[in-house]
Amino acid sequence: MVRIATFNVNGVNSRLPVLLKWLAATNYDIVCLQELKTSDEKFPIEAIREVGYGAIWHGQKSYNGVAILTRGMDPVERRRGLPGDPDDTHSRYIEADVDGLVVGCLYLPNGNPAPGPKFDYKLAWFARLISYGRQLLEAGAPTVLCGDYNVVPTPIDAVAPRRWLGDAVYFPESRQAYAEMLDDGWADAVRRIHPEKGLYTYWNHSYGGGYDRSSGLRMDHLLISPSMAAQLRDAGVDIETRALEKPSDHAPRG
Repeated sequence: MVRIATFNVNGVNSRLPVLLKWLAATNYDIVCLQELKTSDEKFPIEAIREVGYGAIWHGQKSYNGVAILTRGMDPVERRRGLPGDPDDTHSRYIEADVDGLVVGCLYLPNGNPAPGPKFDYKLAWFARLISYGRQLLEAGAPTVLCGDYNVVPTPIDAVAPRRWLGDAVYFPESRQAYAEMLDDGWADAVRRIHPEKGLYTYWNHSYGGGYDRSSGLRMDHLLISPSMAAQLRDAGVDIETRALEKPSDHAPRG
């Protein structure tokens, strides 16, 4: 059985101790990282190799950035960059073949302030993802599209839904785009295992340390193709990482 996780690290070099501790403790087979905030040449590949992982990555100085890590082997890159807009320079998508499994790691635009140009870019990027996702489903290979979708799909995915009504992650258009992917056949792994449980992957930092539990959101998702959905055994959140020293504002999802 393959164990897969996704983690918005919010700066791979600044959060490296947290990342390495979590990797060593959990031994996931495949790990997708988002928001690397580093150029390609400064990605900490040697430190990651020391804890037993190979990697491919698509970096960008100070912003964005995605990577796929595989335990005990090097992933085979299939694609970097989402098709549909050759002028898009953001490092938000990378894809690998891992022993016949197609793994897409994505960092969907946040979209704030909304409405406005950033929200328009988010919806256009989402439309490209939906279109490309259909191609992947038609190809028929077992596939996972995981990462920070910057979308809170339903009220159960927020501790206090009304708090986010003016935020792009909870706008109806964002939620509808996510629902469209589910309608196409992608399965939300957490909701398959926990259909009515409030699980969260993001919390605001609190002043003076810690995190604001009332701000919990689920916006990091693992979407799996139908053949993988039939084999799904478990899904959850490694919330313990959120309490470590100098953590990301996200917790890993597996």
